[in-house]
Amino acid sequence: MIPGMNPKQMKQMERQMKKMGMDMKDLPGVKEVIIRFEDKELVIPDAEVNLMNVMGQETYQITGKAIEMEIDAEIAIPKEDIEMVANQADVSEADAEEALIATKGDLAEAILKLNS
Repeated sequence: MIPGMNPKQMKQMERQMKKMGMDMKDLPGVKEVIIRFEDKELVIPDAEVNLMNVMGQETYQITGKAIEMEIDAEIAIPKEDIEMVANQADVSEADAEEALIATKGDLAEAILKLNS
């Protein structure tokens, strides 16, 4: 439901939306909504979520107060990448792994860093 709208206005709006091929309904039981970015998350606890369907296209409307959270995702570096960087830069696997972590898994940048 849209805040500030009385039930009569809501019914009129629903009738108009149906005439235009639009359907809108509340999604009950939503505990939280999380929107993930590369370096952060927006967490919306106790969110109200509405689903609008317009000619097969679904749109979600989320209402609530968002909390921004930074994330420090640890990068999983495959053993093959560590071995390749170690061989190319002629360093130990431990040094190669440190360089890959520092460059967020970028192989070429890690090799250049170790060779300079």
